[in-house]
Amino acid sequence: MSSPRTHTHSLDASSSRPYVIINVAMSADGKLSTRERRQVKISGKNDFSRVDELKAGCDAIMVGIGTVLADDPSLTIKSDALIRMRRDQNRSSHPVRIVVDSMARIPPDAKILHKGEGERIIALSRAADFHRVEQLQQTAMQCGEGIEVELIVCGDDQVDLAELFQDLKKRGIHRLMVEGGGTLIMGLLKAGVVDEIHTYIGNMIIGGKDAPTLADGGGFILEDEFVQLTLYSLSRMEDGVLLSWYVDA
Repeated sequence: MSSPRTHTHSLDASSSRPYVIINVAMSADGKLSTRERRQVKISGKNDFSRVDELKAGCDAIMVGIGTVLADDPSLTIKSDALIRMRRDQNRSSHPVRIVVDSMARIPPDAKILHKGEGERIIALSRAADFHRVEQLQQTAMQCGEGIEVELIVCGDDQVDLAELFQDLKKRGIHRLMVEGGGTLIMGLLKAGVVDEIHTYIGNMIIGGKDAPTLADGGGFILEDEFVQLTLYSLSRMEDGVLLSWYVDA
């Protein structure tokens, strides 16, 4: 029997990327929402508080454009106490909010651009339509006081996640939380840049072969490509269970 692997809660300070934590809520059959991408309340108040605390401890929160189009999240911290804590630490009220949007599809009125003070980063590819990028630049300049929106380009046909993460680390982002969706998460797993995964599993079955899961897209084919995990925490929460995993190197 091989000896157990040793895990740490942070990367070496010399790492070229942030420490990355994925957090999702899924049904008992592994679905994040319905096949129409309609948002479903899977967890409850206690899990919402846990996620808010996790956000408050991170430098940035990331989602893919699919999540923005389907759910229109603001990604703000909800607890006034957690906001005060961040301010007492000389940090912004909310973590930097990041959208991976290869083709510049984010709507000009998306909540993530307008709700809550602080910095936003929209990561684009070079294949993004020029007119959409131009419109997004105009929107960024009109988002209001206390809001800063920056567009960064990395990658040709789609955002190069490894390049993006190196850029984020240089900007002082050391701890990053990812809230989905399945296409972005799969891309991050394939790129080998994920350190932890937290999954709240709710007491419902959503069903549907086209409903989104934690890791969508083409998936892995060979067994030696599979991402291996080590479970480090399991706890009952409300009517579901919270599983926390380290991603094996």
